[in-house]
Amino acid sequence: MTLDPDALRALESGRAAGGEPFENGSVAAARAAYIASFPTQQGEHEPVAATGQQQIDGPNGPVAIRIHRGIGAPRTGARAVLYLHGGGWVIGNLDSHDEICRWLANLGNAVVVCPDYRLAPEHKFPAGLEDCAAALRFMAGTLANSASTRPALRLPATAPAATLPPFWRCLPATGWRHRLPPRS
Repeated sequence: MTLDPDALRALESGRAAGGEPFENGSVAAARAAYIASFPTQQGEHEPVAATGQQQIDGPNGPVAIRIHRGIGAPRTGARAVLYLHGGGWVIGNLDSHDEICRWLANLGNAVVVCPDYRLAPEHKFPAGLEDCAAALRFMAGTLANSASTRPALRLPATAPAATLPPFWRCLPATGWRHRLPPRS
Protein backbone atom coordinates (compact mmCIF):
# COMPACT_ATOMS: atom_id res chain seq x y z
CA MET A 1 0.00 0.00 0.00
CA THR A 2 1.26 3.47 -0.89
CA LEU A 3 1.01 6.14 1.74
CA ASP A 4 -0.34 9.56 0.74
CA PRO A 5 2.63 11.97 0.29
CA ASP A 6 1.14 14.54 2.70
CA ALA A 7 0.58 11.85 5.35
CA LEU A 8 4.13 10.61 4.83
CA ARG A 9 5.51 14.16 5.30
CA ALA A 10 3.53 14.52 8.53
CA LEU A 11 4.88 11.22 9.87
CA GLU A 12 8.45 12.12 8.89
CA SER A 13 8.08 15.51 10.55
CA GLY A 14 6.99 13.80 13.76
CA ARG A 15 9.92 11.39 13.64
CA ALA A 16 12.36 14.25 12.97
CA ALA A 17 11.11 16.08 16.06
CA GLY A 18 12.49 13.22 18.15
CA GLY A 19 11.25 12.28 21.57
CA GLU A 20 9.48 9.22 22.85
CA PRO A 21 6.21 7.97 21.40
CA PHE A 22 3.31 9.27 23.48
CA GLU A 23 2.39 5.82 24.74
CA ASN A 24 5.85 5.36 26.31
CA GLY A 25 5.63 8.35 28.64
CA SER A 26 3.34 10.15 31.01
CA VAL A 27 0.29 12.18 30.07
CA ALA A 28 2.17 15.36 31.02
CA ALA A 29 5.11 14.40 28.76
CA ALA A 30 2.76 13.59 25.85
CA ARG A 31 1.01 16.95 26.24
CA ALA A 32 4.33 18.84 26.39
CA ALA A 33 5.62 17.06 23.26
CA TYR A 34 2.35 17.74 21.46
CA ILE A 35 2.50 21.45 22.29
CA ALA A 36 6.17 21.59 21.24
CA SER A 37 5.20 20.20 17.81
CA PHE A 38 2.80 23.05 16.97
CA PRO A 39 5.35 25.31 15.22
CA THR A 40 6.54 22.50 12.91
CA GLN A 41 3.08 21.18 12.18
CA GLN A 42 1.17 24.44 11.75
CA GLY A 43 3.31 27.31 10.58
CA GLU A 44 1.71 30.73 10.12
CA HIS A 45 -1.98 31.11 10.90
CA GLU A 46 -4.23 31.41 7.89
CA PRO A 47 -6.23 34.65 8.06
CA VAL A 48 -10.00 34.32 8.50
CA ALA A 49 -12.78 36.91 8.40
CA ALA A 50 -13.29 36.80 12.18
CA THR A 51 -12.10 34.86 15.22
CA GLY A 52 -13.59 34.97 18.68
CA GLN A 53 -13.42 33.04 21.88
CA GLN A 54 -16.07 32.78 24.56
CA GLN A 55 -17.29 30.67 27.44
CA ILE A 56 -20.47 28.64 27.20
CA ASP A 57 -22.29 26.79 29.94
CA GLY A 58 -21.45 23.11 30.21
CA PRO A 59 -22.79 20.50 32.63
CA ASN A 60 -19.44 20.46 34.48
CA GLY A 61 -18.80 24.19 34.38
CA PRO A 62 -17.83 26.71 31.71
CA VAL A 63 -16.41 25.47 28.40
CA ALA A 64 -14.18 27.69 26.27
CA ILE A 65 -14.99 27.67 22.56
CA ARG A 66 -13.22 29.31 19.65
CA ILE A 67 -15.26 30.47 16.67
CA HIS A 68 -13.79 31.21 13.23
CA ARG A 69 -15.81 32.74 10.38
CA GLY A 70 -14.11 31.98 7.10
CA ILE A 71 -13.27 34.53 4.44
CA GLY A 72 -16.23 34.36 2.10
CA ALA A 73 -18.58 33.00 4.75
CA PRO A 74 -21.74 35.09 4.79
CA ARG A 75 -22.53 36.98 7.99
CA THR A 76 -25.91 35.25 8.00
CA GLY A 77 -26.76 31.82 6.68
CA ALA A 78 -23.25 30.34 6.83
CA ARG A 79 -22.68 26.63 7.34
CA ALA A 80 -21.68 25.64 10.87
CA VAL A 81 -18.98 23.07 11.60
CA LEU A 82 -18.33 21.60 15.05
CA TYR A 83 -14.63 20.68 15.13
CA LEU A 84 -13.43 18.43 17.94
CA HIS A 85 -9.65 18.65 18.14
CA GLY A 86 -7.70 15.44 17.93
CA GLY A 87 -5.69 13.90 20.73
CA GLY A 88 -7.72 10.88 21.78
CA TRP A 89 -9.55 12.83 24.52
CA VAL A 90 -6.20 13.12 26.40
CA ILE A 91 -4.02 15.69 24.58
CA GLY A 92 -4.73 18.72 22.42
CA ASN A 93 -6.42 22.06 22.97
CA LEU A 94 -7.78 25.05 21.07
CA ASP A 95 -4.32 25.98 19.82
CA SER A 96 -3.29 22.50 18.65
CA HIS A 97 -5.86 22.48 15.84
CA ASP A 98 -6.40 26.19 15.31
CA GLU A 99 -4.84 26.16 11.85
CA ILE A 100 -7.08 23.39 10.51
CA CYS A 101 -10.14 25.15 11.94
CA ARG A 102 -9.15 28.33 10.08
CA TRP A 103 -8.53 26.35 6.91
CA LEU A 104 -11.92 24.59 7.16
CA ALA A 105 -13.68 27.90 7.82
CA ASN A 106 -12.18 29.42 4.67
CA LEU A 107 -12.49 26.33 2.51
CA GLY A 108 -16.12 25.77 3.47
CA ASN A 109 -17.20 29.42 3.65
CA ALA A 110 -18.34 28.39 7.11
CA VAL A 111 -18.36 29.18 10.79
CA VAL A 112 -16.20 26.66 12.68
CA VAL A 113 -16.73 26.15 16.41
CA CYS A 114 -14.08 24.25 18.40
CA PRO A 115 -14.64 23.47 22.10
CA ASP A 116 -11.77 23.20 24.56
CA TYR A 117 -13.29 20.05 26.07
CA ARG A 118 -12.09 18.58 29.35
CA LEU A 119 -9.34 16.00 28.97
CA ALA A 120 -8.81 12.58 30.53
CA PRO A 121 -7.50 11.29 32.83
CA GLU A 122 -8.16 14.35 35.03
CA HIS A 123 -11.78 14.44 33.89
CA LYS A 124 -13.48 11.07 33.72
CA PHE A 125 -15.74 9.99 30.90
CA PRO A 126 -18.16 11.41 29.84
CA ALA A 127 -16.93 14.90 30.88
CA GLY A 128 -15.22 15.67 27.54
CA LEU A 129 -18.17 14.32 25.59
CA GLU A 130 -20.57 16.44 27.65
CA ASP A 131 -18.50 19.55 26.86
CA CYS A 132 -18.73 18.70 23.15
CA ALA A 133 -22.48 18.20 23.50
CA ALA A 134 -22.69 21.63 25.16
CA ALA A 135 -20.90 23.15 22.14
CA LEU A 136 -23.30 21.38 19.80
CA ARG A 137 -26.24 22.62 21.88
CA PHE A 138 -24.81 26.16 21.66
CA MET A 139 -24.56 25.84 17.89
CA ALA A 140 -28.00 24.33 17.42
CA GLY A 141 -29.59 26.91 19.70
CA THR A 142 -27.74 30.18 19.94
CA LEU A 143 -26.24 30.31 16.47
CA ALA A 144 -29.27 28.90 14.65
CA ASN A 145 -31.72 31.09 16.59
CA SER A 146 -29.70 34.23 15.89
CA ALA A 147 -29.89 33.45 12.16
CA SER A 148 -26.13 33.89 12.02
CA THR A 149 -25.74 30.38 10.64
CA ARG A 150 -27.81 27.76 8.91
CA PRO A 151 -28.58 24.81 11.15
CA ALA A 152 -26.49 22.59 8.87
CA LEU A 153 -24.13 21.18 11.45
CA ARG A 154 -21.12 19.17 10.27
CA LEU A 155 -18.65 17.10 12.27
CA PRO A 156 -15.22 16.48 10.64
CA ALA A 157 -13.57 13.10 11.15
CA THR A 158 -11.05 13.64 13.94
CA ALA A 159 -10.09 11.01 16.49
CA PRO A 160 -12.70 12.16 19.05
CA ALA A 161 -15.35 12.53 16.35
CA ALA A 162 -14.64 9.00 15.15
CA THR A 163 -15.42 7.66 18.62
CA LEU A 164 -18.66 9.59 19.02
CA PRO A 165 -21.35 7.39 17.43
CA PRO A 166 -21.48 4.86 20.29
CA PHE A 167 -21.24 7.67 22.84
CA TRP A 168 -24.18 9.71 21.47
CA ARG A 169 -26.33 6.97 22.97
CA CYS A 170 -24.94 7.92 26.40
CA LEU A 171 -26.12 11.53 26.18
CA PRO A 172 -29.72 10.98 27.32
CA ALA A 173 -28.29 9.56 30.56
CA THR A 174 -26.48 12.88 31.06
CA GLY A 175 -29.78 14.76 30.85
CA TRP A 176 -29.28 16.11 27.34
CA ARG A 177 -31.72 15.34 24.57
CA HIS A 178 -29.91 15.66 21.27
CA ARG A 179 -32.66 16.91 19.00
CA LEU A 180 -31.00 18.83 16.21
CA PRO A 181 -32.60 20.91 13.48
CA PRO A 182 -33.24 18.92 10.30
CA ARG A 183 -30.47 18.85 7.70
CA SER A 184 -30.79 21.52 5.04
